[in-house]
Amino acid sequence: MPFYSKIMDEGAAASALASSAKAKTRKPKSTLISRIHAFFHAMNRKPLLKQTLITFSLFGVLYALFNAFFNPSLDADATAATTTVRSAILAAAGGGGRGGSPPVKVYLYDLPHRFTYGVIQQHSLARGARAPHTVSSLKYPGHQHMAEWYLFSDLTRPDSERSGSPVVRVMDPEEADLFFVPFFSSLSLIVNPIRPAGSGPGPEKPAYSDEENQEALVEWLEAQEYWKRSNGRDHVIVASDPNAMYRVLDRVRNCVLLVADFGRLRPDQGSLVKDVVVPYSHRIRSYDGDVSVENRKTLLFFMGNRYRKEGGKIRDILFQVLEKEEDVIIKHGAQSRESRRAASQGMHTSKFCLHPAGDTPSACRLFDAIVSLCIPVIVSDNIELPFEDTIDYKKIALFVDTDSSIKPGYLVSKLRAVTAKRILKYQKELKEVKRYFEYEEPDGTVNEIWRQVSKKLPLIKLMINREKRLLKREADCSCICTNQTTFRTL
Repeated sequence: MPFYSKIMDEGAAASALASSAKAKTRKPKSTLISRIHAFFHAMNRKPLLKQTLITFSLFGVLYALFNAFFNPSLDADATAATTTVRSAILAAAGGGGRGGSPPVKVYLYDLPHRFTYGVIQQHSLARGARAPHTVSSLKYPGHQHMAEWYLFSDLTRPDSERSGSPVVRVMDPEEADLFFVPFFSSLSLIVNPIRPAGSGPGPEKPAYSDEENQEALVEWLEAQEYWKRSNGRDHVIVASDPNAMYRVLDRVRNCVLLVADFGRLRPDQGSLVKDVVVPYSHRIRSYDGDVSVENRKTLLFFMGNRYRKEGGKIRDILFQVLEKEEDVIIKHGAQSRESRRAASQGMHTSKFCLHPAGDTPSACRLFDAIVSLCIPVIVSDNIELPFEDTIDYKKIALFVDTDSSIKPGYLVSKLRAVTAKRILKYQKELKEVKRYFEYEEPDGTVNEIWRQVSKKLPLIKLMINREKRLLKREADCSCICTNQTTFRTL
C-alpha cells in the first residue's frame, strides 16, 4: 500500500472513531454565557498584545450595540462603529483580505524597457507600424495569451481600483512576499518568427530574437539581490504559451510559473504543486443572454484548426467521424476577425461545443465555450484545468475519453441522450462560473489567478527555509516538485 494511501486510511479510521464518540455525547446547548466563557478561555492562548487589542475591541462592539439599542437615531453611526471595530478585531486576530487572510504583498519588478513595452513595440514594428513616440501610445495586441498583460496592468492600477484583490502591491522589496516578473514572454514568442535577422530598412528596425531576450532576462534576474536570496522561488513568471520561456526553463523552474498546461514541461520544470494553471483569454464575444435550449438549434459545434501536432492529431479523426452528422457543425477555421465572428455565432447557438486537445492538452476554445454558455465536450485525456479548487468541472462540462470519442456514432448518441432539463442545469452552472474566465471583469480571472498564486506562499516559505538549513546540496528536484497528476481508481 502506498504511504499516502496508508495515511488516508488511518485518518479515515480516526475520523470515524471521533464521529462515533461525538454521537454518544450530547453537546450542551450554547448560551451567551458559555460563548463569553469560551471567548476568554481562547484569549488566554493568545499573546498579550493581541489579548489587549481584542479585549478593547470587544468592549467597543458592546458599547456600539448598547448605543444602537438605547439611541435608535444613532443606528447609522452604531453600524459604522460596529463595522470598524469588527475590522479591528479581524486585524488583531490576523484576519482581513479575501477569505479572512491578509493580502499577500507583491513587488512588481521595474524591468528594463526591452522586456515589457519594448516587446510590444517590436511586435508593432514587425507588422509594419511606425515606432510610437511615447510608451502611453503603445497598445498591447489582443491574443489568447493575454494573461501576462492583464496581471501587469492590474498591479500598475491605483489601489482604489483593486478592491477585493488577494494581493497588494508594495513599493519596498523588503516588504514583499512575492516578486512579479512582468516579462511579456508569450508576446515575445509571437514576435520572434515574423522578421528574419538582417531584414528591415535600417537600424531603427533591428532584428528581434526571443531567445536572446529570454537569456538576457534571466541574466538580469540572477544579478538581483532578491533572486539570489531565494534562488527565484518567490518569483512569479507568466509563461502561458506552451513554448514561452522554452530556452531558459531550467533556470527559472524554481519560480511560480503561470502556465496554460504542462504539455511542454518536464515534471522537474512544472507541476500543480508549485505552479498555477491559468485560462487562455477568450477571443470571442461573451454571451449575455439567459439560459435556453430553444435558441440553441445546433447539437455540437467546433470551429478551429483541423490539423495539429502531438495530442492534437485527434482533431483530424474527429472531423472524419463527425462532419457528416446531423445537427453537428465542425469546420476548419484559422485565427481571424471573421473566424471569431463566425465562432461567436456558432457557440451562442449550440448546446455543446467540442474541445479536442490542441498541440498541448488545452486550447483557447474551451474558454470561448464557457463564456458562451455552450457546454464543453472535452476530449483531452491529460488536460489540467484552472481553478479546480473552486470549480467542479463535472458540473459544467462533459468529459469523453479519446478512444471512445472516435467510435462512429458514440459521441453524438451520448449528447442526444442529455435531457433539456440537464442542459439547462449545465448552462446555469456555466453562468455562475463564467466570470472566472473573463479577464476584464472587476472580480474575474485576474483576482482568481492572484488567489491561486497567494496559496503557494506557505510552500514557497517552506522550500526557502529548508534550502537554507541543508548541510549539503540535494538533487535539484524532490518529490515535492514533481507533477504527480495521475490518479488510480479502483
